Amino acid sequence: MTKLEINQFQSNLTKYLDLVIKGEKITITKNDQPVAEISPIQRPLKRGSAKGKVWISSDFNEPLEDFQDYYM
Repeated sequence: MTKLEINQFQSNLTKYLDLVIKGEKITITKNDQPVAEISPIQRPLKRGSAKGKVWISSDFNEPLEDFQDYYM
């Protein structure tokens, strides 16, 4: 997280907004007291965005050997 005085933020607005776009959170202060916080918007995942990243084993539904004593 970056902490800046208002005048610092104002003079380099584009630079600091680029940091926010990249995921950085910025706290703006006045007389060393926090007055605002700027953070990136958390966008929800899109449907199917994990395609190819998740897999299920072919024996997923098979009983686990370690729990055989608990099966009837």
